[in-house]
Amino acid sequence: MSKPKRYLEDQDTEPVAAIVKAIDKDVERGEDILMFGLCLVILSSTFAPLAPPTVLLPLVALTFAVSSGFARKNYHDMERKLQEAMVQLERRDQAVLRPIATVFSEHPMPPLIDSYNLLGNLKRTWKSVLGGILINPLWMPIFYVIGIQIFEERNLGILNKAVCGVEQKIAPPAMDIEEGQP
Repeated sequence: MSKPKRYLEDQDTEPVAAIVKAIDKDVERGEDILMFGLCLVILSSTFAPLAPPTVLLPLVALTFAVSSGFARKNYHDMERKLQEAMVQLERRDQAVLRPIATVFSEHPMPPLIDSYNLLGNLKRTWKSVLGGILINPLWMPIFYVIGIQIFEERNLGILNKAVCGVEQKIAPPAMDIEEGQP
């Protein structure tokens, strides 16, 4: 199943609801990507008796790097699709989606090249070196990409809160079962 290239492909439904539903699915996809990477890392301990740390630890770092890379691409795709969709909406619909668009503007995700710049992220680099000194030098790259992974999770969490807030605004009021009134 391929994911849609735009949020307003289905013209039959109400546009704001369709966009929010699609963004919600994309946020879930990003969270699933990060969780998959974390699960692979957790499962890597089962290979510890078979593979030496010089092989296993770089694979752990690579797993975190790949999962955070795919999550970052997903985040940038969500931002691009939302911007394209908002141009096509009326002003009142744009106002409803403004909290989601605000998350993208207030919490921008730099390109991955900036995230992997050791000199551009001195705080993360220092923490990685310190962790490597305290535990094992082979853990330095793992600590560095864990920092990127945590950054991805944090931004997806903020975006998820904004999506939930918009969903609550556009949801029809719940009916009171006993009285039959909203």
